This record gives sequence, structure tokens and C-alpha cells, in this order.
Amino acid sequence: MVVSIERAKAVSDELFEAVHRLLPQLSSASPPSIEELQAIVDDRDTVLFVGRADGRIVGMLTLAMFRIPTGVKAWIEDVVVDDSARGLGVGEALNRAALDLARSRQAKAVSLTSRPSREAANRLYQRIGFVQRETNVYRYDL
Repeated sequence: MVVSIERAKAVSDELFEAVHRLLPQLSSASPPSIEELQAIVDDRDTVLFVGRADGRIVGMLTLAMFRIPTGVKAWIEDVVVDDSARGLGVGEALNRAALDLARSRQAKAVSLTSRPSREAANRLYQRIGFVQRETNVYRYDL
């Protein structure tokens, strides 16, 4: 099976359908509208990567980058690989593409969070070099 990674540059019916198929496998959040997806694709600092297996979109990852006084920060968010394509290396390839782009934009580090119940994902992150930090993550829901 041939796996490839690309940066989403335009919203197509294929991309919209894939996001709507994949996102519920990760979260109960509502998938984005066409307009919201277009805003993500058009944003220079938010990059949507898609993973393909034999030409079909089977995974996605979002890399968000922003500049603060201490440097460029990067976060990986919304990583999901279709149940049918797990174990093919799509998740690793998506993460490596995001790391390469963050590095090329001089990010000091790339962060992510992952629920402990996502055991395979956590093993992947550790295998490719992410280090679990001892920190508290807080969220304020609006």
C-alpha cells in the first residue's frame, strides 16, 4: 500500500467528505462547514495535512504555529487515521511532515496532547521522539 502526505491547499468535495468521515473517529466536536474548512486551508499558520493510502484520504493532522516573545510555537492537533488504515504508517508520516514544516519555520518545539486511552497514538509519539512533559494542561471552556 502506497502512503503519501500532502498539505491541503484547496477544499474539494473529497477533502470535505474525508474530514467529515474522520473527525467523528476522534472527537464528538461538530466537523467544520465548508467555509470553516476553507478558512483553515487559507490560513498560513494553520496547516491541514492529509494522509493518503492508495490515493484515498485516510488520515489528517493540523499543525498550528504562532509567534510569541519567546519564539515560534507549534502545536499538533486533531490527528486521526481511519480505523481501516491504522498500522500502515499514516500517523507517523503525518507527524513527520508536520515536524519538518515546523522545523523549516524555525519553531523551537512542537507540542501535542493525547488522551492516555489512545495507547497506540501515545506509543507512536514516544517512538518518533516526543517526550511526555510533567505539566498541567488547563482549559477554560467558553
